[in-house]
Amino acid sequence: MSPKYIRPDAPIPNTYGTSQTEMSASLAPWEDFFADQAMLRLIQLALENNRDLRVSLLNIEKNRAQYRIQRTDILPTVNASGEASTRHLPDSLSTDGTKSVSRQYTVELGFTSFELDLFGRIRSLTEQSLENYYSVEEEARSARLSLIAESASLYLQLVADRELYDVTAATVENRRQNFEIIRSRFQEGTASDLELSQAQALLDEARVSLAVADTTVARSAHSLTLLLGCAIPADIPEVRKLADIPSLPDIPEGIPSALLERRPDILAAEHVLKGANANIGAARANFFPAISLTGTFGKISADYTNLWDNASKSWSFIPQLTLPIFDMGRNTARLKVAEAERDIAVARYEKAIQNAFREVADALVQRENISAQLEAQQSLVSAGERGSLHANARYEAGVSSYINVLDAERTLFSAQSSLISARLLREVNVLALYKALGGGWEPSWGGVPIPATARKDDKPSF
Repeated sequence: MSPKYIRPDAPIPNTYGTSQTEMSASLAPWEDFFADQAMLRLIQLALENNRDLRVSLLNIEKNRAQYRIQRTDILPTVNASGEASTRHLPDSLSTDGTKSVSRQYTVELGFTSFELDLFGRIRSLTEQSLENYYSVEEEARSARLSLIAESASLYLQLVADRELYDVTAATVENRRQNFEIIRSRFQEGTASDLELSQAQALLDEARVSLAVADTTVARSAHSLTLLLGCAIPADIPEVRKLADIPSLPDIPEGIPSALLERRPDILAAEHVLKGANANIGAARANFFPAISLTGTFGKISADYTNLWDNASKSWSFIPQLTLPIFDMGRNTARLKVAEAERDIAVARYEKAIQNAFREVADALVQRENISAQLEAQQSLVSAGERGSLHANARYEAGVSSYINVLDAERTLFSAQSSLISARLLREVNVLALYKALGGGWEPSWGGVPIPATARKDDKPSF
């Protein structure tokens, strides 16, 4: 595979801009996927302030500079130099017995050790550097995509934790009122000590859950703050129910598997593979002769005042040919290393594809059961509410013991908690599909342009 020629002075496109803000603006279509304004704002803050994403962007700039360094090797580096030398010769060493002082001034312009790339070694290394740059660029896009999904997921988790806290707080208040009623009855002698103890246990159980829920809300807020890279703005409404957030769009039937081709991790692995192939070309070129040139042109004078007038012209031209004859198998070993790296890149590319299919398959399998799970969970909550109401009525009528109320209260609280988890699971599953499909299932979502293979056609003007 022969490397394509790239003009060393051609500009390098910056797909993502030089800052997180510019990158976010250039890939804005992700906003079409999210309808909740608070979520949109938090995602935007994360894109602007997240430190991990900032590192990814800086890695892009680093590899852009490395590519610039590598591609300049295709042309000679021209340097200008000046030299002044003074020599004193004592009379004891002079041929005529008199001491003397000699001066010489030299100005030269030239290049040193410029390699003629007859066998494509430098072009192959340049191609490899270019593919490394593309790979790092895709890795940054992968980090950005993960950040978008994780920001939305953490926000939904925070809202779900708040909702669970409110449900737990309402449960605590309801059980506290029941405990006060039973304690009054106990003091009147119409309730037993066992019933009072059961009511106390039920109340304390809810208090423990409330303390845990409070801690969970704080931790979720801290995690979201860390991801955002800044504090959660005070003017963002404190949503406390998942039902108050617009549902994420559901995935339609019959989406093509070709969407996986735009996943940034697959594209990054593809660029690494292309870079490994280019490196093989560079390793093979080591078996051929290397021709380097050194040339200078300048002037020499004994007096710097007339260096440009009466000075003698000087020039030198030194071509050098290096032919590998016997290197103890070093070049052969280097070629084998390059081929092994290529095979490793192939395996990683295949693994990236397999992992992409697994992630999508896992999310789709989960999606198939979420609707049924939500429907059953909502029915369970309704049944728990009716059961709790009837258990309390029967206890008030003296038909059943307080243990039935205890069981009904616990069943209702567990069902309410599970319903919140099921609603959160539905939204998180959509986010998992959004990420697994490379930024959604519509062409405009995720800010994903065209596959990298098509973009390479524009490389000469790159």
